[in-house]
Amino acid sequence: MKRWKILAIVLLCLALTGAVACRPFGGRDSEEEFTGQLVEVVRGDLTISVSGSGSINASDEASLAFDSGGEVDKIYVEEGDEVDKGEILAVLAPLDTDALELAVTEAEIALETAIYNLDKAENPYTEKEISDAEEAVEDAEERLDLTEDMLRYVLKHGGEWEVQQWEMEVYRAEVELDIAEDKLETMLEERDEEQIEILKIQVDAAEQALKETESKLEIEIINAPFAGVVTSVDVEEGDIIPQPTVSQVTIFHLIDTSMELSVELDEIDIPDVKHQQSVIISVDALPELELEGRVISISPLPTVEAGIVQYGVKIGFDVPEGSGIRVGMSATADIILDERKGVLLVPDRAIKRDSEGNPVVYVMVDEDTIEIEERPVIIGISDGFRTEIKAGLEEGEIILIEIESRQDALERLGFPSH
Repeated sequence: MKRWKILAIVLLCLALTGAVACRPFGGRDSEEEFTGQLVEVVRGDLTISVSGSGSINASDEASLAFDSGGEVDKIYVEEGDEVDKGEILAVLAPLDTDALELAVTEAEIALETAIYNLDKAENPYTEKEISDAEEAVEDAEERLDLTEDMLRYVLKHGGEWEVQQWEMEVYRAEVELDIAEDKLETMLEERDEEQIEILKIQVDAAEQALKETESKLEIEIINAPFAGVVTSVDVEEGDIIPQPTVSQVTIFHLIDTSMELSVELDEIDIPDVKHQQSVIISVDALPELELEGRVISISPLPTVEAGIVQYGVKIGFDVPEGSGIRVGMSATADIILDERKGVLLVPDRAIKRDSEGNPVVYVMVDEDTIEIEERPVIIGISDGFRTEIKAGLEEGEIILIEIESRQDALERLGFPSH
């Protein structure tokens, strides 16, 4: 939170030591005098920020384990090593390869059987068998056409015996065509789709079983999922790792090389905090170290404790090599809300308001007579102690700050009067 009130009291005490007698409005003939402070208009930098304290956490962390059981064949890193994303950390070798190879063979046979059964259900006849049946129908149709033509001919030109002969041939051709069509229709009739779906499921299961069995026969490798630091190595080469169905053994713990500072900000400060704003970070345990970060997330939901409403803010930053920063350290963040470089600055207390509410300052125009004039100014940002002057003053000019009584100052800062 902004600590304006406490700091303002300190500045007020300092201002009292620089008080001089001035005539604010009159010039030579004015008789009214009061005590005030003369200050110079200076050029400098002005930063507006809000502060929050919290602890440092890893941006990402992971407990890494093997997906299957076996013997730890190789470990390539030690605790404290920095690793790159994708780097090989450890290798797991299978146990009892002879039994696994037999299991793979059995799984392959089971898959081939399932595929054969599905193919027979989907295609009970070969393409050649169906083609032959279609050709037999065509031949029977041609034979029937021929016999019917001959019968029509002998009905006109032949004798009774010839007509009987061709009537018999037509009947035979019709029977042959019916048989051929029935056979083709049987071949082309609708398949048993329910049975086919069951057989497809059996094929999928056999394929999965084969993959799982083959995976047990292969070596397994753990790769770093992100760049980071190995904080623990929990096994040694030669250790036996049980199947994950029994218990999963953590092999490594890995944390990201970049870190985050989580702080809580008062509800009064949070509206001005934006994503990607610059942040200056001070680590309590490393007072000489100053880090630069960025706001990476702002919680949409507050936490309320003892009636105080606060919002969580996460600040990302890179850890300098050899800095000594550790997860869990306490730190303070100054989030930069606004800043100006090389602008004219005056104390906040030098800014007054005229009868119309416009900002004015009192400028020393004659040091010999201590003559003061009221001058309108255009103001910019303020950090609660100093205000930016955009127009109305020049660098080096002397302005007056009226000294308040102790009671007036306390009341202006929000303390109760007595």
